[in-house]
Amino acid sequence: MSAPTYGPASRWTAEFLGTLVLVLGGCGTAVLAGEYVGVPGVALAFGLTVVAGAYAFGHVSGGHFNPAVTVGMATAGRLPWTEVPGYVVSQVLGGTLGAGILWVIASGKDGFTTGDGFATNGYGSHSPDGYSLLAVAVVEVVMTAIFIRVILGASARAATPGFAGLAIGLTLTLIHLVSIPVSNTSVNPARSLAVAWFNMDGLAQVWLFIVAPIVGGVLGALLYRGEDDIADAIGDAADKVDDRF
Repeated sequence: MSAPTYGPASRWTAEFLGTLVLVLGGCGTAVLAGEYVGVPGVALAFGLTVVAGAYAFGHVSGGHFNPAVTVGMATAGRLPWTEVPGYVVSQVLGGTLGAGILWVIASGKDGFTTGDGFATNGYGSHSPDGYSLLAVAVVEVVMTAIFIRVILGASARAATPGFAGLAIGLTLTLIHLVSIPVSNTSVNPARSLAVAWFNMDGLAQVWLFIVAPIVGGVLGALLYRGEDDIADAIGDAADKVDDRF
């Protein structure tokens, strides 16, 4: 999750492929195997795809696979803002191809229709359990902020080496367990947009799953940076107290 050291083409390719795998693995489990594995299985599938992607591509691009993560990393000073457009375009294209592959596979079964949802996110009548726009917006902002905070902490230089991918994947699993009933869990605009192209109801509501995760990503990054500022302020205050005594 650190700053990139590979060339732009390599980083964009890594983000493209990682997001493709995330959509195909996570949304694919929901569409093709959801009735067999249930919410826990779908949640674990999303977590596992991130773990796999982090270890496969993280050393190349940082392993974002998510525009909200990319914006959060840039907000935290871990990624130059000039890198953001290339990352986001790659993520959206990769996710869309992953959804396209999923559509081809799912269409091979008689009676399949994307009108059943196609792992899209939604609010109101399109929320899995009928949650309101406000409830869905809150869960997406808060869960994305938590996700970004964990990513920044797990990938910090002081963190235990080699465990970032596992911590991040398990956090995403937990986030899905909490929020699948509310919004079908986005926390990732590229994931939401990828499947929304194939479902008009999902496309009509996808704006929320672009805006809310981005807002959450920025808030998570600001929280992380604010913690450092608070720690520095406390340290300075403690030093002044020591100097007086």
